[in-house]
Amino acid sequence: MKTIDGLKFAEMIKLGAHHLYQNADYVDSLNVFPVPDGDTGTNMNLSMTSGAKETEENAVAHIGQTAQALSKGLLMGARGNSGVILSQLFRGFGKAIENNATVNGAQFAAALKYGVETAYKAVMKPVEGTILTVAKDASNIGVEKAASTDDIIEVMEAVVKEAQASLERTPDLLAVLKEVGVVDSGGQGLVYVYEGFLACLKGEELPERTVVESMDDLVSAEHHRTVQGFMNTEDIEFGYCTEFMVKFEDDKLETNPYDESEFRQGLSQFGDSLLVISDDEVAKVHIHTEEPGDALSYGQKFGSLIKIKIENMRQQHLEIVGENFSVQNMTKKEVVKHPYAVVTVAMGAGISELLKSVGASAVIEGGQTMNPSTEDIVKAIEEVGAERVLILPNNKNIIMAAEQAAQIIGIEAAVVPTKTVPEGLAAILAFNPEAEVSVNTAAMTEAASFVKTGQVTHAVRDTSIDGVEITKDDFMGISGGKIITSAPSLKNVMETLLNSIIDGDAEIVTIIYGEDVSEEDASAIVSYVEDNFAHAEVELYNGKQPLYPYIISVE
Repeated sequence: MKTIDGLKFAEMIKLGAHHLYQNADYVDSLNVFPVPDGDTGTNMNLSMTSGAKETEENAVAHIGQTAQALSKGLLMGARGNSGVILSQLFRGFGKAIENNATVNGAQFAAALKYGVETAYKAVMKPVEGTILTVAKDASNIGVEKAASTDDIIEVMEAVVKEAQASLERTPDLLAVLKEVGVVDSGGQGLVYVYEGFLACLKGEELPERTVVESMDDLVSAEHHRTVQGFMNTEDIEFGYCTEFMVKFEDDKLETNPYDESEFRQGLSQFGDSLLVISDDEVAKVHIHTEEPGDALSYGQKFGSLIKIKIENMRQQHLEIVGENFSVQNMTKKEVVKHPYAVVTVAMGAGISELLKSVGASAVIEGGQTMNPSTEDIVKAIEEVGAERVLILPNNKNIIMAAEQAAQIIGIEAAVVPTKTVPEGLAAILAFNPEAEVSVNTAAMTEAASFVKTGQVTHAVRDTSIDGVEITKDDFMGISGGKIITSAPSLKNVMETLLNSIIDGDAEIVTIIYGEDVSEEDASAIVSYVEDNFAHAEVELYNGKQPLYPYIISVE
């Protein structure tokens, strides 16, 4: 096979996503820590699914255009570090071939390599032995192979073979992988995608599967669910769900040069639930507005309008709930407008309330095993209605998705890279609504650095790590990201953990107990701290969080 076009590439994407979907549970199981954060496969699958659906709906014979659709879908659906890196790999890939109607083996391999370069630039501190290494090694071999053959199947065979070999080498590059005896989970996910590509090129069959709705469908469905579930018909502020595309025209762009951020900002005056995606030829708009004509007229300044769809949401609401709809047991959603908002992430109703009590404008449900996507974070910010926003991920696996959200949201935004809930709490307390975003970011990051975090969770398998022997279902005490103790007794693990992180300088110890811990047991832990660390003040909260019986903050 000498070349592939956009339609063939769309088939490759579909099979790559399908293969990853089928093996997502296995990828999840490869996470190196025996804590319940095995969600790399889930995150990559959801990211790739978003990309595949966007590709399927926008596939054309021009491979450059099809690759742009994949890039958009992946960008908006990216979850977790591996999902974000996957989106960057194919963002660079798409950029490299954006003007190509078809590509040969050499061009395909070169695009993979450009994608790798793009991904490396997106990661502040690239770590070898991860998905980045697998992608890099595979693309290098692909470029080498393309120099000796013009058969794109042979090139892809070389890419897959080297990706598999590179994956097997990851434990030699990342000590923690070797210690636990697994390969890198993100790298494994990428291998599944590439294997799907190759299977498609060779005509091998993979089972059909209907993946989830497109990104636009998900957004619209969520908006409509919100309207139908939490509002009276007469309370719908913006009554028309409006979608259209602007096909850019050169003469209009001379008068109104297009900038996506400025375009999004311009449209925001007409309503909410705004989503804008664009490339060099078109901009796609989704907005809830009371005056669809105004939004359309605004878009028309940049080109001609195509694929216009306007739905009367009040009428839809009445048809679904009926005129006698009662909202007595429903919570009316508040449309909050914040000039300056803090949006953060956490699991547990109690922790959510705690974060809001100290100043968070919105708390996205998520954390271990449930990383919110870039799109989730964008939606949360849009629903808050902020003019400026600070995003606190409270989990290292969410930081990159938060950074992508900050880049595309279209308002002044920054990420305070908090890795735990205690860090997030400390950071919010340092928030100054009168200060600039950059000043707040620095002050809040510094405040987070002064907090020590301890966490207790369950082991999901037998293993040995950092010199600690761990048995499945035992409790583990984690401090500073390292497992320092493990035992069958939750009380013993807590006491060992507290002894290790509370020192003579500690002034406040905050204990947040989870949904599986009784108030009586939590109070006994408070007594232990009072008896053994009399110099420290102890605070107790019912976080109602899953997975982690205790989260501890020491300041």
